[in-house]
Amino acid sequence: MKQDIAGRSDIEKLVNSFYDKVKRDDALGPIFNDIAKVDWPHHLPIMYNFWEMVLFGKGTYKGDPMTKHIQLNRQTTLTPAHFDRWKGLFFETIDEHFSGNKAEEAKLRATNIASLMLYRVQKSVQLQ
Repeated sequence: MKQDIAGRSDIEKLVNSFYDKVKRDDALGPIFNDIAKVDWPHHLPIMYNFWEMVLFGKGTYKGDPMTKHIQLNRQTTLTPAHFDRWKGLFFETIDEHFSGNKAEEAKLRATNIASLMLYRVQKSVQLQ
């Protein structure tokens, strides 16, 4: 039986497994690897901190993901399909490794984050 997401080590497992999929994904990989040119050794610990804050209310996350995604959208159009693919890979990764209330909360939070991010990205285009 799968365990629930219980702390930092589980978050690291989730984030690492998820971004391994993203890097290889036909739709998302080129955006992360070629356009955003993500520095993975730098980015992954930031994501650990982000999800630790989101799921457990602690951690040292400091950042502005909204602005970064709006800037990325100026380089390449981020579509609803991109956000759906991100959510799909995230859910798939959670389901492969975890089960429980925190795992379900992570899916809900990811859905809300993706929806808000898409809305703000699209709104920024309208304001240009």
